[in-house]
Amino acid sequence: MADVKSGPNPLFLREEELRQAIELLFFAYRDFTAEPDQILAQYGFGRAHHRVIYFVGRHPSIAVSELLQILGITKQSLSRVLGQLVTEGFIRQRPGQRDRRRRLLDLTEKGAALERKLTENQRNRVARAFREAGAEAVEGFRGVLVNIMDESNRARFTSQDAQARGPDARSKSSAGRG
Repeated sequence: MADVKSGPNPLFLREEELRQAIELLFFAYRDFTAEPDQILAQYGFGRAHHRVIYFVGRHPSIAVSELLQILGITKQSLSRVLGQLVTEGFIRQRPGQRDRRRRLLDLTEKGAALERKLTENQRNRVARAFREAGAEAVEGFRGVLVNIMDESNRARFTSQDAQARGPDARSKSSAGRG
């Protein structure tokens, strides 16, 4: 089998293969978001609310500025969604301890329950797909997704990779960069 990174591999560069990959992403995303969309509609929420709830749950005590950076949206866009989530008791907002101007965000119990409900189907769907595809495919899939992202966003995942593998892997990967 040819090394994909060493040069053009017609299998991966044919127009039809690329178009099919794009189509697969559209269909996968539609199905991945279908059940959470139904749950969100019951609250009068949309996907923006889901993203905020998910990332606040994933990063407890996240600063608003960090959330803006992750989501890649304007303060004005976040303000509307966040205001609604705070008002309705899904997110708690508090000032930072060292810098009182920083606003830190956490899910309330109500918010954590909604986050679990929204994520459960998605987690099960991804786990099933990973089991069916196998370990090698999981790494390949992850590699493809990371490389679809803009380069500026990739560092978040490469540093998490090193952390997940432990201190030995971090020192090896650092040594290779020097």
